[in-house]
Amino acid sequence: MCARFVFVNGRAVRDQFGAVPLPGLSDFEEYPGSFNLAPTDPVVAIAVREGVRGASFYQWGLIPSWANDPSIGQKLINARSETAAEKPSFRGALKYRRCLIPADGFYEWRGSKGNKQAFYIHQPQGRVMAFAGLYETWERMEGYLETVTILTTEANREMQELHDRMPVILDERDWDLWLDPFERDSAKVLPLLRSLPNGSLEMYPVGAAVGNPRNEGPELIARASTGSLFD
Repeated sequence: MCARFVFVNGRAVRDQFGAVPLPGLSDFEEYPGSFNLAPTDPVVAIAVREGVRGASFYQWGLIPSWANDPSIGQKLINARSETAAEKPSFRGALKYRRCLIPADGFYEWRGSKGNKQAFYIHQPQGRVMAFAGLYETWERMEGYLETVTILTTEANREMQELHDRMPVILDERDWDLWLDPFERDSAKVLPLLRSLPNGSLEMYPVGAAVGNPRNEGPELIARASTGSLFD
């Protein structure tokens, strides 16, 4: 499950992912980013389109091209990697429209309703991670929307303390294959959709403010004085 994440390091799109800006994302250095990206927000995604590895904004929440009601995207912010090749909402995109969604980290909650503790999860040394994503273009008379979903898989050992699912975080060695627009055999890319090795993530409790998607700022990822994985 991934319903909230952080991406503020716009330079990584060029420096780490080797992508160029496409229309709508003109200057990585001035990209403000967000410490509280939520469903339906515009998020940066990287895909090979017309022969170019490019980055642009996509609305988070996949709207299949055949959908009549765009509100379906609010239910399709994540896609289970184990069934993506079979589901009508995702199987076409898995073959033809794969992308990377850069993130500095993401949030997960633990506890009962009304008493949930938020945690911030990231990779060591602050390295930007790449979520495996799928994108679609939804077109109607009133215009079009570019949308994305984040693929999920079984949680690794660290994440199991919080949730039984986690976003697929692709190894850098797998980026080229995942983005290859000429690789249209889903069976070739499905093995990439696995959990990170144990020990690959760090996490710590953060304040309750992140629960409101209108809140923003670096204070959201500040370590909270209370809360622990071992409570």
